[in-house]
Amino acid sequence: MIRNFYKKLAAGFALFTLELIFVMVVFLACVLVFLYVSAQVVEASGPIKFDEAAFAVAADLRSDGFTRFIEFITFFASRHFMTAAGLLLIAYFLFVRRHKWYSLKVPVVALGSISLNLVLKFFFDRERPAMPLVDASGLSFPSGHSMIAASFYSLIIYLTWKHVDSKPLRNFLVALLVIFILLIGFSRIYLRVHYATDVVAGFAAGILWVIFGIGLLRRIEKYTRKEIAPVVEEE
Repeated sequence: MIRNFYKKLAAGFALFTLELIFVMVVFLACVLVFLYVSAQVVEASGPIKFDEAAFAVAADLRSDGFTRFIEFITFFASRHFMTAAGLLLIAYFLFVRRHKWYSLKVPVVALGSISLNLVLKFFFDRERPAMPLVDASGLSFPSGHSMIAASFYSLIIYLTWKHVDSKPLRNFLVALLVIFILLIGFSRIYLRVHYATDVVAGFAAGILWVIFGIGLLRRIEKYTRKEIAPVVEEE
């Protein structure tokens, strides 16, 4: 019995260590990617080859049917959809699952991502590409759709990984969400409302924010529980 307990404890510790290493690697990779891409954008005196190559690929794929599909995909990171989806998710965690900390994660990730994106856009002050296929306002770097999609759907990936018990289903849903995030990013290039460098930087910043936001809230949750526990014991 004791032997089994220690085996489970060791397995749990190993899994925690692997998860922590994975998160740290992803975090550092996103920092490096964002710094590298932003440096390329700031230092560029003309078109960036990566951006031009991405536009060329998108142009080769262009058709009326595919454009309609892309417009459908890009809607799932729009302000209107994200507002509705965020409110529904908050309501679900408050009234169905009754998990107040999860209900806090949604606005922290979503609103924080939007706010950070606006600050970064103002700081880099990059104009949007010429000849867009749809109307778009505001500045270009980093892509708001890509950043919000990366943060919001990465939060869904986190929740899926934590709470879906079936490993095949969990892996399938995670893969599907990753593909969906990438499609949203590509949709911004296809529609010529963002450069590829905008999208890559948006992905990096969005993932950085969701890691920071979840980590911060988990620390606050643990601290709050420790503060409440002595009070409960005294009563």
